[in-house]
Amino acid sequence: MRGDSGAVFLGKDMKILVTGTAGFIGSALALRLLERGDQVVGIDNVNDYYDVNLKLARLERLKKYPGYTDIRASLEDREAILGAFASHKPQRVVNLAAQAGVRYSLENPYAYIDANVVGFINILEGCRNHEVEHLVYASSSSVYGANTSMPFSVHQNVDHPLSLYAASKKANELMAHTYSHLYGLPTTGLRFFTVYGPWGRPDMALFLFTHSIFAGEPIEVFNHGHHRRDFTYIDDIVEGIVRTLDRVAEPNPEWRGDQPDPGTSSAPWRIYNIGNSSPVELLRYIEVLEQCIGKSVEKRMLPMQPGDVPATWADVQALTDDVGYKPSTPIEEGVARFVEWYREYYKV
Repeated sequence: MRGDSGAVFLGKDMKILVTGTAGFIGSALALRLLERGDQVVGIDNVNDYYDVNLKLARLERLKKYPGYTDIRASLEDREAILGAFASHKPQRVVNLAAQAGVRYSLENPYAYIDANVVGFINILEGCRNHEVEHLVYASSSSVYGANTSMPFSVHQNVDHPLSLYAASKKANELMAHTYSHLYGLPTTGLRFFTVYGPWGRPDMALFLFTHSIFAGEPIEVFNHGHHRRDFTYIDDIVEGIVRTLDRVAEPNPEWRGDQPDPGTSSAPWRIYNIGNSSPVELLRYIEVLEQCIGKSVEKRMLPMQPGDVPATWADVQALTDDVGYKPSTPIEEGVARFVEWYREYYKV
């Protein structure tokens, strides 16, 4: 079938390697791919960065499908990763496994180099040596760092990261470009903007705030609640991943070395933002959460934390142009769905 841009979208029933399938986004993506008839080879080390039981519960949803293969391995385990490519020969790969979190990168920097840099070279080598048709990988809105021109566009330079996490994601984009250029490996990097929703990460604000409200405890609100974030609902993120996965990255024939466009290349390499394109102030986000739960919460106002950025706002024009998609779930709807899931999962 053809998309709005004229690009050819391939059919289903592919074998797709997805890393990070015990994670928030990885599990949601794997479920979507399995439901449409693809085979999914899932890799995750199920580490204890946050609640392992939540990760195992996500995996249980996937194991109900005969097309799912579960592999427990770390990205930095070269032998295990390259062995998975050799054994399963995936047609396409989505790399979502990573050491996540901005603040944790100040405490444990080596974890980010191991998983996000060493691990990513293992993924690239696996793709190169096993004729993978397309590699899609998670980047992050954090790569915009010190940029203040809004909305953030993939056509802006992103050379001033404010955390090691952001630097590791920028490194992934550069490493992918090298492989696209040298070996013709089509790669697409996706800069996610503050993802939230059911089955989310317990270290993220929505989860922390919800837990505190139900427990009757105060919450810590950084930057005095004036952070503005482009909160993006999980289903919208997954839709964006699937659409870009199905559209293999191509060179930009108009790309010029004397006026280089940071979002495209003469190689089969692309970068897209996936965000809701409607920033919301943190205090409004908390207000919506209080309304959904039916309780107010005491707020402890604190200054901005090292590595944080005051605002994010995604320009998704490139995504819309190429795959005909734009995230649109409002926070009122998305937060309500999260609270409904939280009540059911934690029996509160």
